[in-house]
Amino acid sequence: MKNASKVIIGRLESIALPDLAIDELQVRVDTGAKTSSLHVDNIKKSIVDGVNSVTFDLHPDVHNVDTMQQCTAPISDMRKVKSSNGTTEQRYVIETPIVLGEENWSIEITLTDRSDMSYLMLLGREALGKRFLVDPSKVFLGSK
Repeated sequence: MKNASKVIIGRLESIALPDLAIDELQVRVDTGAKTSSLHVDNIKKSIVDGVNSVTFDLHPDVHNVDTMQQCTAPISDMRKVKSSNGTTEQRYVIETPIVLGEENWSIEITLTDRSDMSYLMLLGREALGKRFLVDPSKVFLGSK
C-alpha cells in the first residue's frame, strides 16, 4: 500500500526529548502499547510555580547507568496502566516535545520503572498517531 504522507519507521528508533535534555535515546516502537512509557527512578510529586509537577531521575544512556539526569515536568494526568506482565499501576503522565528524524511534535508519556526491560522507552501508538507506518523488520529508518 502506498502512502506518501506517512514516514516509515522501524521497530527501534532514536529520538530526542529536548525538554528533558535528551538528545539521543533508543526507543522500542510498540504498536501494542496505547501510551508511551519512560523508565525513571525516584519519582517525587512537587509543586513548581503553583503547578503540580513531578521530579524524576532518568538514565539517558542505556549503556551507562551511572549517567543520571534529574528532570521536572508538569503532571498532565494520572492513569491506571496495565503493563505487559498484566499488573495495573497508577502512573504520572507528562506531556513533552519529541523529535524523530524531521518530525517534531508533543506526546504523552507515562513514567514507570522499566528497569527489567531492554529499552528505557516504549513509543506507543498514540504518539505515533497518523504520522508513521511501522516496518517491524527494520530499525532506525526514521532516525537521522
